[in-house]
Amino acid sequence: MRPTDLGRMAVPGRPALRGELLLTAVTRPDPDADAYRSTLVRIGSHEPSPWTHGERDTAPAISPDGRWVAFLRATGTDTPQLHVMPSSGGESRRLTDLPLGAGAPVWAPDSRRIAFTADVPEPGRYGTAVNGSGSVVSPERERPRRITRLDYRIDDKGFTRDRPRRLFVIDAVKTEDSGPKPSTTEGPMPLTDAAVSVADPAWTPDGSGVVVVAPRDWDARETRHEDLYVVPSEGGTPSLLVRGRGNVSLPVVAEDGTVYFYGTSFDGFAGVARNTGLWATSLTEPANPVRLTDAETVDCETSAGPPAPRRDDVLIAVRHRGAVELRSVPRDVPRDSDGAVLDTLTLVTGKHAVVRSFAIDGERVAVVQAGPADTGEVLLLDDGTVSIVTDFSASLRETGIRPVEELTATAPDGYPVHGWVVAPDGDGPHPVLLVVHGGPFAQYDWGLFDEAQVYASAGYLVVLPNPRGSAGYGESHGRAVIGALGTVDADDVLALLDAALTRPDADTDRVGVMGGSYGGFMTGWLAAHHGHRFTAAWSERAVNAWDSFTGSSDIGWWFAGAYVGDDPEEQRRRSPLAHADRIRIPFAIAHSEHDWRCPIEQAQRMFVALKAGGCETEMLLFPGEGHELTRSGSPRHRIQRFDAVLEWWQRHLPVS
Repeated sequence: MRPTDLGRMAVPGRPALRGELLLTAVTRPDPDADAYRSTLVRIGSHEPSPWTHGERDTAPAISPDGRWVAFLRATGTDTPQLHVMPSSGGESRRLTDLPLGAGAPVWAPDSRRIAFTADVPEPGRYGTAVNGSGSVVSPERERPRRITRLDYRIDDKGFTRDRPRRLFVIDAVKTEDSGPKPSTTEGPMPLTDAAVSVADPAWTPDGSGVVVVAPRDWDARETRHEDLYVVPSEGGTPSLLVRGRGNVSLPVVAEDGTVYFYGTSFDGFAGVARNTGLWATSLTEPANPVRLTDAETVDCETSAGPPAPRRDDVLIAVRHRGAVELRSVPRDVPRDSDGAVLDTLTLVTGKHAVVRSFAIDGERVAVVQAGPADTGEVLLLDDGTVSIVTDFSASLRETGIRPVEELTATAPDGYPVHGWVVAPDGDGPHPVLLVVHGGPFAQYDWGLFDEAQVYASAGYLVVLPNPRGSAGYGESHGRAVIGALGTVDADDVLALLDAALTRPDADTDRVGVMGGSYGGFMTGWLAAHHGHRFTAAWSERAVNAWDSFTGSSDIGWWFAGAYVGDDPEEQRRRSPLAHADRIRIPFAIAHSEHDWRCPIEQAQRMFVALKAGGCETEMLLFPGEGHELTRSGSPRHRIQRFDAVLEWWQRHLPVS
């Protein structure tokens, strides 16, 4: 796979399933237009066929009666707006015209109303008129922001408190003499005020309310805790449903009134490296929610979508040793004599794969699942059979996807380490790249990783470790680095590297290290403390100095203290910047100018320190990008970054 093959990566989104209708949005980078294109695709017994022909159509949702499809459409630089069309096909009707766009649609049980969230800007901001005057000012001429709280911005979005995310309901379908038609007579009705941002709307079975996630006490003060509220669908005062024990997300209400949701448990702001579990409560008696999965061993992957209750079980996606597996949890969970949950989860699909999303209709399940050689295909599980019904990655596989090999090792203290190797074609010996992931509470997984494929295709043997601190190996594994960054995690990545270097196709004398975010931290740490093992380093969007990260990062006000502690001297000891004078290998720094997760000063301070110390270094800055450049940045910048990475390694680890 070459950098220019980025345009071949077709990524299906969360499926929508009702009866014989199965839809998904397929997104592709368009390097020529420097944009992302997305259309809704119908999947059936034949080849998938386009369902819509918009520029960026996403988030399909089929009404419970199967008559309508709601989705989001964006054109050009416009924001996504809510549309609806008959499920039999035809023209879509636009339902919203909101200045910052609409969120994903959620149908009410009556197949008439739709709930969604939307950011609502203060007048005069983000292109809206000032006090109804019709006068619009450019961003740099807006009035100053008065900041009174620590949680005032978030990476890849920007400022948040001047555009709260509010809940809306709209009548999407009206009934006329000729039958039901898309409604255009009334705009959306706001159900929450500007005091709070809410998320993850879910209807109650009778349609009288919408369950949402909101910060503790309706966002009265800075908090990392969240609660569930029920908002009356006709308007009124929200009522508290569940007081969360940490974070909560993605509620869904079963027909019998049981509310299932994801949640973590923690005190204070220290909610890092905690497994996310499946919880349940009653819509009528919500006082004591119960956890249905084991806190140590089961970590739910919330990005795959909400839990899906069926007759006797609930489907969830679970991170496990680099896989994301679709598992079923009994609705009546067995427990031991002490009340602890017994592990009775059943694997449905996802072994040695990654379940990206899923949807159910009765006993039928549609799953988007990625593997080592694809970015995601749609599987249909029906009556005990599993069918792969798409081949979106056929074009990508033509580029020569390199196989992924599992690798295990033992750290100096006897701890087992797990990861992967992606090797280039040929006998070698090949130069080696140790690539450390971000997080740290994240994981390399079985899904196709474009970076590893690009580096391997260029001739490098790529090592992908999941050291202590990573997710998917138990909560204790993830929390092992709290207060100990750069200790056992460094031991683990070096142990896996040593295991890879025993391969006959690995060049033990030519090894590079690279990574982003936490992986950038680890790159700087290894270069300073184990630099003799590496020829050169590439660090991007890195945490280099915990002291300034605390005051400048969007999450610094709680994240640094949770992982490193609040003692300034300890923060200094755990900062690669404090050890920059020990780095002697060529060291590249890549950063985005609009990165608010690891602000640009993290790169600038490291660059100046390395230059002052006489280290061979250079800095590559990407304008207009945030922390997520490598995953969702502009296609041209992603390709330019690949070109720069390969040029750096060809300069310092040339491939013969």
